Amino acid sequence: MKKENRVLQFLTSKKARSYLLIAVLVVALYVVFNLLIGAGVINRYYEGIVRLICINIIMAVSLNLVCGFMGQLALGHAGFMSVGAYAAALFTMNSGLPEAVALPLSLIVGGLFAAVIGFIIGIPALRMRGDYLAIITLGFGEIIRVAANALPITGAMGLSGIPAYTNFTNAYWVMIISVFVIYAFIKSRHGRAVLSIREDEIAAEASGVRTTYYKMMAFVLAAFFAGIAGGLYAHQVGVLAPSKFDFNYSVEFLVMVVLGGMGSITGSIIAATVLTILPEALRGFSDYRMLLYSVVLIVMMLFRPTGLLGTYEFSLTRMLGWKPKHREGKKGGEKA
Repeated sequence: MKKENRVLQFLTSKKARSYLLIAVLVVALYVVFNLLIGAGVINRYYEGIVRLICINIIMAVSLNLVCGFMGQLALGHAGFMSVGAYAAALFTMNSGLPEAVALPLSLIVGGLFAAVIGFIIGIPALRMRGDYLAIITLGFGEIIRVAANALPITGAMGLSGIPAYTNFTNAYWVMIISVFVIYAFIKSRHGRAVLSIREDEIAAEASGVRTTYYKMMAFVLAAFFAGIAGGLYAHQVGVLAPSKFDFNYSVEFLVMVVLGGMGSITGSIIAATVLTILPEALRGFSDYRMLLYSVVLIVMMLFRPTGLLGTYEFSLTRMLGWKPKHREGKKGGEKA
């Protein structure tokens, strides 16, 4: 009976209404974009940009899990993306399965391969404190790029002939599921343990938090979703070149995390969207495009060093004024 009352109380709470509103907005956004694409208002070029936004959101939010919520600097996130991209592409090209089966399985395969590599890299790196993780992940990214150039199955000429299975529908819903899982992880007790490591690792360890275990969990989870994003990317571009996944590509995702706010999922979503659209919007100013892009980043860091949202999340509840009314505590001299 008590359990049923708690469920009923939650379903009638402001938090439940907020979740329901978010779900409605997510579905409505999908329907609107789908109708615009079907009507030809959004052409193939702009649809490709929308799909790339979804992929970059997965990358930025997963990297934020390590850099923002765990407080560890990682500089080789594009390496996990490349592992997932090649694993997913090779699975699809050699499976012989229909698209409806091959794509989801290839994304899972790409995510698992990236997670395994993340686990291997994390074994020595996550036992250390300081900047060792950044140095090791930076070296890992370069090793992956060199290995992809040397292996005959990938080669310096790139892997071509990848089926173009990525469309707006699967990119959008994979992005939604990825963000939801990472958000749920952060709000769980495991996520609170990860946050305690960011605040004070020594105090967290003294309080009984298994810091190495939780750092490994967050790192592997971030690598898994980077691999899924890589699988979507491989099935969008159709050709994979090892030179694409270099250090600069990892820095692009780090910039999205920093600009959005290290520790804010909605900040990463906004920053990934803006920083994906901005280079394309400035393409008409080809001679000055990168200069303007750099100036925008510098100005942002000067006037808003914590990023767009810092560690806060955009809240529909606060925006609509659905705040719970807290009773003010009564002072000792006041009458009830």
